[in-house]
Amino acid sequence: MIQGAATYLEAARHFHEVLAGIPDSAWDEPGLGDWSVRTLAGHTSRALITVLTYLERPAQNIDVGSTAEYYSGLDFTSSPEITARAVAAGEDLGAKPVETVDRLLAQLENVVPVVSDRVIETIAGGMRFSDYLPTRIFELAVHSLDLASACGVPTSLSSEVEKAAMNVAVEIAAARGEGSLLLRALTGRTALPPGYSVV
Repeated sequence: MIQGAATYLEAARHFHEVLAGIPDSAWDEPGLGDWSVRTLAGHTSRALITVLTYLERPAQNIDVGSTAEYYSGLDFTSSPEITARAVAAGEDLGAKPVETVDRLLAQLENVVPVVSDRVIETIAGGMRFSDYLPTRIFELAVHSLDLASACGVPTSLSSEVEKAAMNVAVEIAAARGEGSLLLRALTGRTALPPGYSVV
């Protein structure tokens, strides 16, 4: 099992647990920004779908050399393309989103523990699967918390998922030259700028 695989599956199971706690009446309610709960859940489910899809898309070259670099070349804040994919994925969850995610999770449980590291074609270009997987842990962790907050679902991340997601956030900040800023804020020396985000 490649490094991070067990943590990824743990993050995927946590997403499933949050999803199972969402009331039936909440799917069209506000989720995050302009997104509904369904759209947010759809976007989060792509952290499952893309792993299965990209493992079937080998790449010849490594265009993205690290987890942090994956986030450096894409706009994750206001991209119409991301919203369009999120909306479509939300619709694909269907009338029974939990059952849809059940099926995805079952596939992942069979594939991820036995897959070897390889170069895959992602939306950002070719990269090692072992570098891509932490981006999916990060997305699952952050957006599962977003969903729980939007729907009033009590939840908490496991320490392993927390650490993995935080490591990605720190790597992104450091790659952007903001590591010292983040370190000073985390040790109470200063406050982060309003609205600060590593993505």
